[in-house]
Amino acid sequence: MFVSYWRRILWSAASLIFAAAPALAQTNFLDVGKQPPITILINSSPWLGGFQSVAGLYEQQTGNKINLDVTPYPGMLEKARNAVRGTESPDDVLNLDQGWSIEFYEGGFLVPLAQVEPGYALPKEVLTCGDSYFWNAAKRFRTSNGGVLMAIPPNCNTHVLVWRKDLFAKAGLAEPKTYDDVLNACAKLQSPPKLYGFVTRGERGNGIEFDWMPFLLGHGSHIVADPENGDFTVTVNSPAAKAALDKFIELMKRCAPPNAGSLGQADVIQLMAVGKAAMAEVVIAAWASFQDPNKSMVAGNVAAAVNPAPVGHPPGVVIGNWHFAIPKNIPEARQKADMAFFKWFLTKDAQLAYAEAGGIPVRSDVLTELAVQPKFAWMTAYNDSMKIGQQVMGFAEGPAVEQVLGLRLNQALIGDMSAAKALNAAAGEIKDVFARTGRKTGLLPPLPE
Repeated sequence: MFVSYWRRILWSAASLIFAAAPALAQTNFLDVGKQPPITILINSSPWLGGFQSVAGLYEQQTGNKINLDVTPYPGMLEKARNAVRGTESPDDVLNLDQGWSIEFYEGGFLVPLAQVEPGYALPKEVLTCGDSYFWNAAKRFRTSNGGVLMAIPPNCNTHVLVWRKDLFAKAGLAEPKTYDDVLNACAKLQSPPKLYGFVTRGERGNGIEFDWMPFLLGHGSHIVADPENGDFTVTVNSPAAKAALDKFIELMKRCAPPNAGSLGQADVIQLMAVGKAAMAEVVIAAWASFQDPNKSMVAGNVAAAVNPAPVGHPPGVVIGNWHFAIPKNIPEARQKADMAFFKWFLTKDAQLAYAEAGGIPVRSDVLTELAVQPKFAWMTAYNDSMKIGQQVMGFAEGPAVEQVLGLRLNQALIGDMSAAKALNAAAGEIKDVFARTGRKTGLLPPLPE
């Protein structure tokens, strides 16, 4: 019920945003000339409405056509894989999650952007999201140091903590900085089933894996030891990682609804938007969903902050960005049409319009300029988060590793396994993934079960 309800809300909001595009179309935008139509594979997500609006604005500004191949998240990877392995991709632009991108870089399925337009480089104001848009084939790692530009950012998504400033003020509570602060606020504010203290995704798969990552990073641990330099020793069952999982489970058991193990993104967004959550760890792309009075009962009463941290540690912030990339198996004319859109999309004018429509801008000058406005106050937390954000799946085996963690973490949350047993099982399975691909790998001693 939550998912279907929220999907209707998203599409309704997108329609309203698109209707406002003609006013924006009066601005003078980059002239990219006449281009053939392009089709963009894109996920149905909280930022879809903003992107639909800017795509419509591009059409009005240029006369060039964009078709959006909107696909639910679980079907995106398979669709992208099929597209690049066919004779000719039906999609001109592939939107790849950060965990998938290296598979496509390393497989040679994409066109380097400077090959489509010689000498092309990202504008200096554009965020590089932990350098995930560059591929260094010699190191088999995403880095701008010796790397080739393979994609551009539609967003640099990170988590933030969204909290009800009205409820906190009434209870005499300050902005939560640590997980202990979150637990304290939860104890004072929670009144189930009317109000839950804290929610984030617990569903099996990408949901729990991605939303647990800030806990893992905040506790000073990682999935593997040093992948950039070739050390794939699995460290996800370290004592620090167990502390991170214990804290995640404690928060979810004490503060979230009874169905915490099945909460997806739409559920978390809806719980906050209808006033049934006091705090939520969500991706920044969800912010517009809370501020629009047409779809939120808490508009004007929410604030965004950098993720909380364990006491004595800096916050953990994981970058979960998307990548607009061009498949190799499309005609040159369509590749050039993609580049025309990329260049237009990354201009300051287009990014300002994107932000106004609910998108997540990827230019530092746009973030700085808009952050002073109350409705864009979230950009301060976003900027602060980006300064400490980390990439965690910088290897081709990312999807397989995510699948392992997405299962084992969920089993720990719902009580099918202890935290230690789940992490030990995950570590062994992840080591097997790396061993099959020829990585230099190994294991830590198992945690006591």
